[in-house]
Amino acid sequence: MSTDPSAIFRRYLGAMVLNSLAAAEAAGLNATDYYALNLLDLTGPLTSGELAVQTGLTTGATTRLIDRLEKGGYVRRVPDPADRRKVIVESAGNPEGLDEVLAGTRDRLAKVFQGYSEAELATLFDYFERAATAYRTATDELVAAARNT
Repeated sequence: MSTDPSAIFRRYLGAMVLNSLAAAEAAGLNATDYYALNLLDLTGPLTSGELAVQTGLTTGATTRLIDRLEKGGYVRRVPDPADRRKVIVESAGNPEGLDEVLAGTRDRLAKVFQGYSEAELATLFDYFERAATAYRTATDELVAAARNT
């Protein structure tokens, strides 16, 4: 295996992506549905329009996504108390099947983290936070550039 930092990082990112795709498939979800569930778990309820923006989907595709997730018992639609014309999509809880699918990954990562000191963990999680913001900004730039072409 390569010791080149760039190659190591790319291998890490590839492993994360493949794990997410495999977890989605094992849970009976497609990658976008899995991402949307994660997004709702992290952000809390979103309007269907906000969910469309965050996932990069059209409003029609977002409606179909919400329909699938609602049918599977993953989300529910509730009226927006501030504007009854809008719908808020909220998580219906983390179904057991999804927890079971993610258990192996969570256990393995917990073992990895046990090998680090508190200071090292602080550095790792600082990196995760900063990198997530950098990736989101870069993604937004790529999406905006694609829309302008």
